[in-house]
Amino acid sequence: MPPLKICFVSSEVVPFVKAGGLGDVSGALGKYLSRKGHDIRVFMPYYSSIDTRSLPVQVVEFLQNVPVHFGGFTLYFTALTAKLPDSECEVYFIHCEGLYNRSKIYTDEGDEYLRFALLSRAAIECCQRMGWGPDIFHCNDWQTALIPLYLKTIYQWDGLFKQSKTVLTIHNIGYQGMFSAEAVDKLMFGGYRHMLPPEDLGAGMINYLKLGIIYTDLITTVSPTYAQEIQTAEYGSGLHQMLEYRKYRLAGILNGVDYHEWSPENDPYIPHKYSMEDFSGKEKNKKALLERMDLPYDPDAPVYGIISRLTWQKGFELLYEVLGDILSNYELRFVVLGSGEDKYTRFFQSARDQFPGKLAFYNGYHIELSHWIEAGSDMFVMPSRYEPCGLNQIYSLKYGTVPIVRKTGGLADTVQLYDWVTQAGTGFVFEYFNGDSLRWAIDYAFNTFHNKAAWQKIMHNGMAQNFSWEVQVEKYIELYEKLKSW
Repeated sequence: MPPLKICFVSSEVVPFVKAGGLGDVSGALGKYLSRKGHDIRVFMPYYSSIDTRSLPVQVVEFLQNVPVHFGGFTLYFTALTAKLPDSECEVYFIHCEGLYNRSKIYTDEGDEYLRFALLSRAAIECCQRMGWGPDIFHCNDWQTALIPLYLKTIYQWDGLFKQSKTVLTIHNIGYQGMFSAEAVDKLMFGGYRHMLPPEDLGAGMINYLKLGIIYTDLITTVSPTYAQEIQTAEYGSGLHQMLEYRKYRLAGILNGVDYHEWSPENDPYIPHKYSMEDFSGKEKNKKALLERMDLPYDPDAPVYGIISRLTWQKGFELLYEVLGDILSNYELRFVVLGSGEDKYTRFFQSARDQFPGKLAFYNGYHIELSHWIEAGSDMFVMPSRYEPCGLNQIYSLKYGTVPIVRKTGGLADTVQLYDWVTQAGTGFVFEYFNGDSLRWAIDYAFNTFHNKAAWQKIMHNGMAQNFSWEVQVEKYIELYEKLKSW
């Protein structure tokens, strides 16, 4: 089959900028699809926060001061380009200083609707000037979800895109891009109001993600279970009925991970390497981690690790109910790395102060420490309310750090409950979102930890799993090929 032409548009791309898993996926797909020989071109904003000191960015001569007409005004952008590291994938940075020169990549300012409408249209405008008709426009989350509607309206005249198909990946349905309906005319949709949901216009709003779901050719999510969950009222954030209606155009593809960066055999951050064949380095990393965090080392006391954004989604309210009792009565350690909402940081700071020899808390993010926690912990705790995919539980499996997770989204797809009889399973999975269920999983893990033969079996089971991007990217290629033939 000939190489695919893929226009990939995202508000985040690792290593240039990242706020969440979207950045990881965007960077990885660009790199691995390029390595497979496909012509993938990635488009993203040229945020002022991007560190350009070691980035050989070049201005694209024929993409300077390109006008984009909106309702009543015109914006201009310039495109710059650089290679995605370790690949031949070209990344095109859309430079519009008035929109992207901000202290944060996402803002609460009044032009947020316009910042990402420009990104969407700039990607299309660049393709026109390149004379490049993509087989696939791959859009990501609400920030680029207007592309399918733009292609069906103000760009419908251009035969360059006659065969182009669109994919919209929902990384987190909780973020939808809802704005005042006053934006409709400014976005150039005034003559296409009949294509906008009347219930939204009646409510005085426009929902970018909803429009993407309606008009894209195919919807994907970042795990198979999440694709099912968002069709329900509990997880669909108000869009479940529309997604259920489009379920035959909805697929879940689990995110992959880069084992060149996340594996205990070659991790440059950890002090002691180890593997499935030789676990000895893991215990050395445990000792080193505890020393670093000023916690006493005891080989018989399991270490529970947490690396997370401290937000409502992550379910840490469940620890409110059980953590104090566990720390009071069990000989164990907790090491927590994260930042976010004040109520969660105060909770972990209070637990650290109350149990100084059992819990350590680092408020913020520290890339080296995150690798140390993965390598030095015995278990990894993720009690999420919902989790579209999740990456840390996948990292944990590769590091022999046994996950304790709630059965939701990608957690359900990647971690299986350990069975003492069959010795199958890779972790400890609880179903119901309550403190008793989390306590059950923590207790089960604690008791299993003290049976060394069983524990090594679980570790081995987890480390044998393969969620690499080399595997997952093939599923995207298969999906693109199928969509291209529709």
